[in-house]
Amino acid sequence: MSLDPRLADALARLPDYLGSHVLVSVTALAIGLGVSLPLAVLSVRRPVLRGVLLTVASVAQTIPGLALLALFYPLLLALAAMSERIFGAGFSALGFLPSVLALALYSMLPVLRNTVTGLNGIDPRLREAARLFGANAWQRIRDIEVPLAMPVIMAGIRTSAVWVIGTATLSTPIGQTSLGNYIFAGLQTQNWVFVAFGCVAAGALALAVDQLLALIERGLATHSRPRTIGGTFGLAVVVLAALVPGRALPHGGYVVGAKPFTEQYVLAALIEQRLAAAGLPSERRAGLGSAVIFNALKAGDVDVYVDYSGTIWTNEMRRADTKPREEMLRDVAAWLRDNGVTMLGALGFENAYALAMPRNKADRLGINSIVDLAAHTAKLSIAGDYEFFERPEWKALRAAYGLNFRQQRTMQSDFMYQAAANGEVDVISAYSSDGRVAKYDLKVLADPRHAIPPYDAILLIAPKRASDDRLAAALKPLIGAIDVAAMREANLRASNGDVLPDAVARRLSEQIGK
Repeated sequence: MSLDPRLADALARLPDYLGSHVLVSVTALAIGLGVSLPLAVLSVRRPVLRGVLLTVASVAQTIPGLALLALFYPLLLALAAMSERIFGAGFSALGFLPSVLALALYSMLPVLRNTVTGLNGIDPRLREAARLFGANAWQRIRDIEVPLAMPVIMAGIRTSAVWVIGTATLSTPIGQTSLGNYIFAGLQTQNWVFVAFGCVAAGALALAVDQLLALIERGLATHSRPRTIGGTFGLAVVVLAALVPGRALPHGGYVVGAKPFTEQYVLAALIEQRLAAAGLPSERRAGLGSAVIFNALKAGDVDVYVDYSGTIWTNEMRRADTKPREEMLRDVAAWLRDNGVTMLGALGFENAYALAMPRNKADRLGINSIVDLAAHTAKLSIAGDYEFFERPEWKALRAAYGLNFRQQRTMQSDFMYQAAANGEVDVISAYSSDGRVAKYDLKVLADPRHAIPPYDAILLIAPKRASDDRLAAALKPLIGAIDVAAMREANLRASNGDVLPDAVARRLSEQIGK
C-alpha cells in the first residue's frame, strides 16, 4: 500500500521545516532569557524599573503574533538600507532576523513575571540570615534567592518556550521557513493533510521542549551537582541542535518568492522546476505578503517571483487611475526599470480582482455588471480577502459605482468561494484567473467604468540578478506561454487539496511545452 502523496511530501519537507523552526525558536528563547533574567533580578528591589519592564512586556504580549512579526520587517529593512549607505554593507531583513527579534520580545513576559514573583516570594529572614553570615548581595542572589525561586522561574521559562514555538509558526509570511509553511500552504491549497501535519508537528515539538525543560527543572530541584545539571542542559542543547538542518542553499542559488494564494504556489513551483532543469539550485519562500515580497526583491532577499501589473500600479506606484492594458504594462516596466527591478515579461494571462456572485442570484436580480449591482448593495453582503478592503481598487470601486453594502466580511480567500456558493455572503472579491469561479458557478460582473486596472502576471527579477543571463535564459520560455484557461485549470486542480502544487506545475509545464 503506497503512502498518500500529500503525506509523503509532508514527510520529505519535515527535516527542513522542523530544523528551521527549532533554530529560530531556540535562538529567540535564548536571547529572551539572556535579556529578561538579568533584568528581572535587577528590578526586584527597584519598583519603578520593575513596573516599566512588566508594562512593556505585557504590551508586547497584547500585539497579535503575526502583527508583531510583521512590524519588525520594515524596521529592519530601513536599518539595512541605512547600514548599506553608511558602512557599505547591509544585512538581510527577511526571515530569520525579524523572526528572532519578535519572538525574543514575545518570550520575555512569562520569564520576567515569574522571576520577579519567585524572588519576591522568598522569606526576608533567609536573606537577613545570609547577610549576617557575611554573604554579599551577589552571593545572596546566586546561592540562596535564585535556587529557592527556581521552580517558579522554570515555570515561566517553560511557558515562554511553548509560546515561542507556537508563535514561530506565524513567521512564514515574513520569509522564515518553519512548521507554519505546512499550515499556510495547506490552507491556501485546501491540503488538510498539510494543515494537520503542521499543527501536530508544532504541538509535538512544544511538548518535547517542555519535557526537556522539565528534566532540567527536576535536576535543579534535587540539588544535583553542577556537573550533573550542566550535563542535563548539554543534553537538551544536543537534542535540539540535532534537529537543525545542516543543508544550506548552494553558493549562487536562487530564492523564488511567492505570495500567499494558490496560484502563487503553482507559479513558484513552476519557476523552481525551470531553474532545476537548467541546473540552477533554488529554494522557495512562499506565503509572503505583497509589500514584503516586493521590498524583499528590491533588497535582494528574493531573486525572482511573479507579481501583477495592477498590484505594482496601485501598491508601489501609488496610482489611482487606470490605463489601457498595453500602455499600463509599458509604464509599469519603465517604473520598475527606474527602481532597478527587471520585468522579464508578461506570462500571458491576467489575474485581476473582480466582483462575483452566485449566478442564480445574479440572474434573479438582473445583475450583469457592477452598475446593476449598485442598486442592490444596501441589502447584500460582500466578502473580501485580507487585503481587498484596504486596497485602492476597493476605494475606486466605491467611488465609481457608489457601492454601500449591508455588511463587509474579511476572510481567507479560499473560503470566499464556498461562502458565496452556500449563500453565506452575496458578493465576493474573486480573482479572474481562479478556476473556482466556474466550479461554484459564479458570475463575474462587468466593470464598464474600468475602476479595476489590468492585472497581467509579470515575471520580476531582483536588481542583483539583472545581468544574470543564465537565469533569464531559464525563465524566458515562460513569457507569453500561459493563457488564462491553462491558469484557471491549474488553480482549480491545486485548490482541490489532493493534488500538490508541484504536480500541477509539472502538468502546466508540459502544456507550455506543447
